[in-house]
Amino acid sequence: MSAQEQFDAVVVGGGPSGATAADDLARAGRHVLLLDRAGRIKPCGGAIPPRLIRDFAIPDHLLVARVRSARMVSPGAKKVDMPVGNGFVGMVDRHEFDEWLRERAADHGATRRTGTFERVERDPDGTAVVVFTDSDGAEQRARAKVVVGADGAKSQVARQCVPGWDHVRYVFAYHEIVESPRHGSGEFDAARCDVWYQGKISPDFYGWVFPHGDTTSVGSGSAKKGFSLRKSVSDLRAAAGLAGQATVRREGAPIPLRPMKRWDNKRDVVLAGDAAGVVAPASGEGIYYAMAGGRLAAEAAEQFLATGDARALATARKRFMKAHGRVFLILGMMQWFWYASDKRREKFVKLCEDPDIQRLTWDSYMNKELVRRDPMAHVRVFFKDMAQLLGFAQA
Repeated sequence: MSAQEQFDAVVVGGGPSGATAADDLARAGRHVLLLDRAGRIKPCGGAIPPRLIRDFAIPDHLLVARVRSARMVSPGAKKVDMPVGNGFVGMVDRHEFDEWLRERAADHGATRRTGTFERVERDPDGTAVVVFTDSDGAEQRARAKVVVGADGAKSQVARQCVPGWDHVRYVFAYHEIVESPRHGSGEFDAARCDVWYQGKISPDFYGWVFPHGDTTSVGSGSAKKGFSLRKSVSDLRAAAGLAGQATVRREGAPIPLRPMKRWDNKRDVVLAGDAAGVVAPASGEGIYYAMAGGRLAAEAAEQFLATGDARALATARKRFMKAHGRVFLILGMMQWFWYASDKRREKFVKLCEDPDIQRLTWDSYMNKELVRRDPMAHVRVFFKDMAQLLGFAQA
């Protein structure tokens, strides 16, 4: 790459969000640079819903497991199984999944580079210049009409270019990838995700045991300073019967708690994925929302490139929040209330036994929208929730 090669768009970050944005822009005929740093890590359970598989044309060979149920484990060790029903939740290995997405973008015309983003400079005419250090340690520059910042939580693009980056709060997540036991060994089930709602595993989030075929992700997250996630995961492995399984790798990273209030600089930069804060509260789900955000960022960037109107960049956040803002609000309220104590977590897991709650939960998760076709089920759930809340008020 020449020192000042011109691109229509430079996408910083090659995770699901950045790779999706680069792919969509390349398909639209734009000259795109996809910049991703080497050796990046991301602790992730790897769950992807059917809507993601459908909307983003994910091939079957990337699914390392198909989950048919979830098990909720309460502080008192009560176990509630929530069968998916007729469908399944796909599980992916992020190392293979992310690389496949980057390769797809390259196959459609995006230029790939491995390097570390350093800063955005300006040419005399005001054009953005993305400065990065390549794999040989040399400084490189790429001119860009638009920059898509998809460089993860604590994004350097956001830090330098978009006001409000310093107001984002984070959960720190840590997981260990271990060799899966034989199917049927102990209580391990290769087609079931286990979610542990126990204060000793996480005082404000949850722990997880997610099967990935030959391996399993065992992790936890917390925003509490001083809470030992390594000990938490060690305790979780012991409780789940996985203490003796060989450890393949360990990964940790911050996860944003809520979307940023602004995703663009009103000029030529737009954010996507974790850089924009689009991780679902309560569940911590990020892959679908990252890819949806990447697509919306690409559409906003394409509109900006076509018209020159920088106001187009703001449409990425507006459209995302219109589609998912209500879900994020409800999940945020759930996390604030139900995760506040082990007493509430116990009640929360108890609620998960209810068939209406199970059905509405799975319908909403699988399709990524609030279910409205069964209003009476929502009414029943509302009164059941109120009974629990009143019970707390009387305690």
